Amino acid sequence: MGRMSRRTFALGALSTLATAPAVPLRDAAVPAPGRAGPAPQPTDRAARASAGMRGVWIATVVNRDWPSRTGLTASAQRKELLAHLDRAVRDRLNTVILQVRPTADALWPSPYEPWSEYLTGTQGRHPGWDPLGTAVREAHARGLELHAWFNPYRIAQHTDPGRLTASHPARRHPDWVVPYDGRLYYNPGLPEVRAFVRQAILDAVARYPVDAVHFDDYFYPYPADGETFDDDDAYDRHGGAFSSRAAWRRNNIDTLVREMAAGIKRVRPGTRFGVSPFGVWRNASTDPRGSDTQAGVETYDDLYADTRAWVRNHWIDYIVPQLYWHIGYSAADYARLLAWWAEVAKGTRTDLYIGEALYRAGAAGESSAWRDPVELSRHLTLAARYPQVRGHVFFAAADLAADPIGAMARVVADHYRGPAEPPR
Repeated sequence: MGRMSRRTFALGALSTLATAPAVPLRDAAVPAPGRAGPAPQPTDRAARASAGMRGVWIATVVNRDWPSRTGLTASAQRKELLAHLDRAVRDRLNTVILQVRPTADALWPSPYEPWSEYLTGTQGRHPGWDPLGTAVREAHARGLELHAWFNPYRIAQHTDPGRLTASHPARRHPDWVVPYDGRLYYNPGLPEVRAFVRQAILDAVARYPVDAVHFDDYFYPYPADGETFDDDDAYDRHGGAFSSRAAWRRNNIDTLVREMAAGIKRVRPGTRFGVSPFGVWRNASTDPRGSDTQAGVETYDDLYADTRAWVRNHWIDYIVPQLYWHIGYSAADYARLLAWWAEVAKGTRTDLYIGEALYRAGAAGESSAWRDPVELSRHLTLAARYPQVRGHVFFAAADLAADPIGAMARVVADHYRGPAEPPR
């Protein structure tokens, strides 16, 4: 999903996990907390279970994965994009999730929002080609699904509206904008903002045969110490029917999700809608329905995203919780969270895929679990025990290409022995 880039999100949000020095989760009836244990051996059952979603995120915000830098020629940008698609095919993946609206901008010729600065270095400057159109065409030519990834509310990675292009909707409607934690956001509490966000996203859905619309974890922004998200005026105008500001905020996000789902089905029937939230809905200490975790961020209370309800009510077609922690991590164990999400998805029509922290494998400063090239393969072996888990998505494309300790190569060897059709 997600970030500064999705990874920065993971590092930032994860650093808020109680008791832990900074990062994601894992679970299980496998090794005890803090001990990875021996690698389970791949089985035919594990191989069969992995024959579903095999995805990779391609983040464009701050040029995290692609393009590698701003200002490349159209030909060079295209060449890099195709290399990511080709790499996905070589690793026997079947889906790419391309970030096409990273900061209230566009990687297609949108009539509503400017061209993204991450293409040319200048917001609003035409890059000389149509990245989203090319991505859809070339992904499909390779047998890959293309899921278009949109960030609903983030406007900029700074707080100066004057740095936005003059025609930017945030400059035409300054009352829509809230500065917070060094960034600019659209205010989710305004119905006119919600309508605009939906209009901007559905333009891409109408233009291109994307296989899915994908949201990441950013709804209301992650909490920042000492700061308040200033939506007082919106709450005064629109929050009167709610018992609390928190309930009103959750309803704002619920409404966006329901209206987005309806719009997608209306504009392009058959296109799916998926979300990749932060991996902890609520801790069990907060809510007995929650997970056995001690996370410092809970999506229900801090991002006002009731992700459990979206699954149970089938408001979305699939969910990809970002379980960016290792097996046995004390604050948020991958294994326990895996089991919790499987139980949430059980009996619903919402497909469950698991977001995997490929970016952490072999990264500097990571724990010993993430220096073990078998850690991610263990995740897939464990997930194969749960019939509700229909696949995995890896963050992210640059890490897929680099694979510094061979963690992805091990996943492919153990679990992706042949091609697999995307789940439907």
